Amino acid sequence: MRDILFSILVVSLNAGNKLVQTMESILEQDNAEYEVLVKDGGSKDGSVEALEEFLEKQSEQLRQRIRIVKEPDKSIYDGMNQATGYAKGEYYYFLNCGDSFWDKQALKQVSEEIRKDKESDKEHLIYYGNIYDVLRSQVVQSNPGIDAFACYRNLPCHQACIYHYSLFEERGYEPKYRVRGDYEHFLWSYFVKMANPQYVDVVLAAYEGGGFSETKENRERSRLEHKEITEKYMSKQELFKYKLILLLTLAPLRTKLAESPRFAGVYQTMKKCIYKQNIAK
Repeated sequence: MRDILFSILVVSLNAGNKLVQTMESILEQDNAEYEVLVKDGGSKDGSVEALEEFLEKQSEQLRQRIRIVKEPDKSIYDGMNQATGYAKGEYYYFLNCGDSFWDKQALKQVSEEIRKDKESDKEHLIYYGNIYDVLRSQVVQSNPGIDAFACYRNLPCHQACIYHYSLFEERGYEPKYRVRGDYEHFLWSYFVKMANPQYVDVVLAAYEGGGFSETKENRERSRLEHKEITEKYMSKQELFKYKLILLLTLAPLRTKLAESPRFAGVYQTMKKCIYKQNIAK
């Protein structure tokens, strides 16, 4: 048990005014049981200085929660791994520069779920919710029940996930994965560490999108990394079955609908209804 409930980890590199915007969102949270660790990889654009100037205007009580660590890194996942080395919270939450909490109650709602589980001696090493996709102006509904097929097809992104610190004590993100490092770590947590993810019906963050992982080049890299990672954790029989299911359920078409600003809202509404029906069963 650690004294602080949440460590909010922000990795930055030449983030411009987005670093201050993300910090403003964090400091608006009603939940008081958090610290903020900003791990900067060597910004030269004045973003860290702007953050330091912003923090000078905040109360001493708020400033005591925030630490800025300046240390070169080789990639975003390397930076995230470095950040966990300084974190003191029981649960880690990674919030990218440009992303923000959805509302002031987001962290508090998760903390209430964690407390309930502790009172009933339940153990969940990952809590996750939903995110708001800023590019498509839609809430992205996470699958409320994670199983092996969900691990293959439909995992929540890291902005939707809060991880117990123990999942990073043994090993962090694999830096060799440029796009899918968080995906690989989730599968390792699920299949190896038996993390038992718990869904919380809350929109955690507004996800900026359109970044590094969504370029044309990195979409192809993402596909190749997905193939390598799933082959590491799933059998050939499982992979054949899951690919067949996706083929029969028109997965490529559904992906296009989910990514379309015109149809994304209808798609997410349908997905939410299906998930609720599955829970009811």
